[in-house]
Amino acid sequence: MATTKNPDSADSFDLLDRVKWLGVFAVLIAGVVGNWYFSETSLLLRAVVLVGMAVLAAYLLYLTRRGKELWVLINESRAEISRVVWPTREVTLQTTLIVIALILIVSLILWGLDSALSWGVSKAIG
Repeated sequence: MATTKNPDSADSFDLLDRVKWLGVFAVLIAGVVGNWYFSETSLLLRAVVLVGMAVLAAYLLYLTRRGKELWVLINESRAEISRVVWPTREVTLQTTLIVIALILIVSLILWGLDSALSWGVSKAIG
């Protein structure tokens, strides 16, 4: 059983999506080139225009298929982060102190081994 696609809708959607992506890149490139070309203009005005162009590019990106998938991923990630059980301040402090203590112990052991090996090599060489 073969599945058939409607070639008109798939091609037009893909073409429209590509045009939107082209628009995103065109807006971003126009922002960079415009910022360079109008370097004598007020910094505040250039910053406002660049923020506006970035918002326009983000909106065009959202209109693409991948942009909508990215938006769904961001929303699902935010929902997942809200379900995470974060450690309390006490647990974080205790864990940090344990890690610092272990680092100090391991560094002292390595310092002792290095000193002993250096002493042994210096005695062997003379």
